[in-house]
Amino acid sequence: GAIALGHPFAGTGGRLILGLLLELKRRKKKYGLAAICSGAGQGVAVVVETVN
Repeated sequence: GAIALGHPFAGTGGRLILGLLLELKRRKKKYGLAAICSGAGQGVAVVVETVN
């Protein structure tokens, strides 16, 4: 189990980016997009390009 108290800041974003990078590698793709929303109508998106 977790020993953290409360919500780990950047935990969700880190998980999304890691999942995106792993899928890009698995599918042998060059570009990927991840997006996340937060409270009060805020949102962030990131485009990732793989480099070999």
